[in-house]
Amino acid sequence: MSGDGWTDALWIDCHVHTADSFDSSASVDEVLRKAVEVGIDGLVVTDHDRIDRSLRAAARAPEFGLIGIPGVEVSTAGGHLLAIGVESLPRPGQPLDETVESVRAKGGLAVVPHPFQWSRHGASATEITDCDGIEVFNAHSLTGIRNRQAERFANMFDYPWFGGSDAHRPALVGKGVTYVAVGESEPTAKAVLKAMRDGRTWAGGDRASTRRYLGKLAHNARLKGPGVTLL
Repeated sequence: MSGDGWTDALWIDCHVHTADSFDSSASVDEVLRKAVEVGIDGLVVTDHDRIDRSLRAAARAPEFGLIGIPGVEVSTAGGHLLAIGVESLPRPGQPLDETVESVRAKGGLAVVPHPFQWSRHGASATEITDCDGIEVFNAHSLTGIRNRQAERFANMFDYPWFGGSDAHRPALVGKGVTYVAVGESEPTAKAVLKAMRDGRTWAGGDRASTRRYLGKLAHNARLKGPGVTLL
């Protein structure tokens, strides 16, 4: 979909973490306040295999003048998967394609985040056989090479574009966004999800600084221990 003429699109950060993720300490209020500060229209909290704070963020978002959509970042056997618009947790550890179907059965959209980034459990090209979108802009990309690879892959297989900050700290909320063209519809979570499902999306933002990127890797390395996966 062309990026021209999208001045009226909503800006939704589709990939935000809170303290429900082991590698984040951000509160729901902190990420909501930051979303207001940076001027985006809404967000999806997508914690790792947990959904409680995401449901809380979606419920509280209207108090901040934001559109809140629940979601989760699911650890599948084939890489991570964003389940956007679900209200219950898909079972982790299942094959990627089966998890995609589970997300859809729950009324959500299955979007592949940071593909091809093996150090972050990004799905490989062979694992992605069907989904509802590709995260072609992830703000935690040091050089942007993987983002460009994801963009080429999405174009090749005609997958809608999604973007997200992958923020694990409030300061990064809104650094990556999905532009959603809801048209004449009232800007509700339901309207946003429908536009996403129809492929009326675009992606962009600002990549995290090298210092922040390396700091995130170092933080995860410190947290890593027996039975803990580096995410």
